[in-house]
Amino acid sequence: MIQAVDRALRIMAVLQGARRLNLGEIATRLELAPSTVHGLIRTLMAHGMVQQEIDSGRYRLGPQTLRLGNVYLDTLELRSRVAIWAEDLARRTGCAVRTGVLLFDEVVVVAHEPRPDGTRQMAEVGIVIPAHASALGKVLLAYDRAALAGIAADGDPLPSMTGETITNRQALAAQLEEVARTGAATESEEAVLGECSVAAPLADATGSAPGAIGLVVPSARWPLDAATLDALRDTARAVSRELGAPAWPPQLAPRPSATA
Repeated sequence: MIQAVDRALRIMAVLQGARRLNLGEIATRLELAPSTVHGLIRTLMAHGMVQQEIDSGRYRLGPQTLRLGNVYLDTLELRSRVAIWAEDLARRTGCAVRTGVLLFDEVVVVAHEPRPDGTRQMAEVGIVIPAHASALGKVLLAYDRAALAGIAADGDPLPSMTGETITNRQALAAQLEEVARTGAATESEEAVLGECSVAAPLADATGSAPGAIGLVVPSARWPLDAATLDALRDTARAVSRELGAPAWPPQLAPRPSATA
């Protein structure tokens, strides 16, 4: 671990969460001296990763972060493979379609196909959702034994997004075991009030689940009918086939042995 790099990345993570902060606020959150933070910020500014507002003097993420994000999306095979299938799935079901990948304890939406009803909808590529509160995240956690073991081992409650969020780790772990058996996960207003979703895993040539695809609907349309769920599974299976998967759903990795 290189300390200066670690601290610079932590500055960017703080700005990602808070959007705009002054020097003292950043230093306080990182428990570092303002002089140390200032030197790191000046370096990040020189590379376009952070910029300072002229009027307020506050700092925020710079344009280079967007360029890096776009490079990541452009090189993500999952995103390119899912594009045409997601458009067809949205047309068949009338639902918005999200594709996401797991990043630690969050899901990053890497592709979004809006509902085909002509209504105004927010572009969602790049948004992050707590994994435990999203259908996409639950699917990915269910096929990641290490993540699943971590959830069960930690005793602290999970963060609550709404009154419906599952915060009990043992309850979530039990639900994820069922997700792994059925190949589908659901959430009803656990991340956002008025929004529900269902997701299925995407498998690759290694047999693991690098991402997930899901349908998002207003709560008034929940639960979804069997034909819509079948369409989601068909799409997940088709994308997985293009990714070289030998089977769908993905094969669940063996549990770590007690002596490992």
